[in-house]
Amino acid sequence: MNKSDLHITLKRASWVLALFFSVAIVVSSVGRRGASQVVEIRVDIEPLRDGNRLIQEEDVRITIQRAFGARLEGLPLSAIDVGRIERVLEDDPFVLDADVYVDARSNINVKLKQREPVLRIIDKNGLSYYLDREANRIPLSRHFAARVLTATGHIPPHDPEFMERKRHRLKDLFLLAEKILEDDFYKPLIEQIYVSNTGEFTLVPNVGNQKILFGSFANADEKLENLRIFYQEGMPYEGWQKYRTINVKYKGQVVCERR
Repeated sequence: MNKSDLHITLKRASWVLALFFSVAIVVSSVGRRGASQVVEIRVDIEPLRDGNRLIQEEDVRITIQRAFGARLEGLPLSAIDVGRIERVLEDDPFVLDADVYVDARSNINVKLKQREPVLRIIDKNGLSYYLDREANRIPLSRHFAARVLTATGHIPPHDPEFMERKRHRLKDLFLLAEKILEDDFYKPLIEQIYVSNTGEFTLVPNVGNQKILFGSFANADEKLENLRIFYQEGMPYEGWQKYRTINVKYKGQVVCERR
C-alpha cells in the first residue's frame, strides 16, 4: 500500500470513528434523558379576551394526576407520554388546544388555550351552560362567570348534535345569537334573548325598558335591518322610554306599542 492509499484509508477510518462516537454520545444522551426524572409541571394558560380564566393551574394538575393515577413529578421521563397528556387535556370542556413538551431541564411544560364562551344558556329545566363560537358546550366555571349574551325560556336540553339538525330550536337560537354578536351595532345593545313555548324570540336591550318581539328565526337578516333603521332613525326622535314593545315579526314592518 502506497502512502496515498494509506492516507485515504486513515482518513476514512477517522470519519467512521467520528461517526461512531457521535452516535454513541447521542444514544448516551438520550439514555440519560430517559432515565432522568420529571422535575416539575409548568402550566401556562392563555387568558380569555377579558383577561379571565375558566380553568386554573391547579385544575390542570389535578386532571393530569387523575388520568395517570399519580403525580408525574419524580417519574422517569421515559414513562411520560406527552401525546397522551395533550389528549387528556383536550378532552376537558374548557380547553380548546393543548401543547405539551419536555424541556432540557426535565420540566413538563403545558400550554393551554381556553374555549371562549359567547352565549350563556339557561334551558327550560333550569340547567345552565355556555356555548362557544363553534357551538360547543362549556360548563359553568367555579372561578368566574363570563359576562356574555344570555338566553332563557323554553330552550330544550342540550343535544351535542343540535347544529347538524335540519330544524332545532337551540340551533335557531345560536344562529340568531351569532348574528347579534357579529354585528357592532347589536352586540353592545342586546343583553338577553327569551324563547317562547312556540319558539319565537324576544330580544331584551340593555338600554331602555322596551322588549323587541322578533318572532321566529325566519327572515332574521331583514328583521335585524328593519330594527336597525328604526333605532337609528326613529328612536332618537321618540326617545328610548316611549315604547313598551317593538315588533319586527311582520315582513317589512316595525310595529310599536306605546306606554
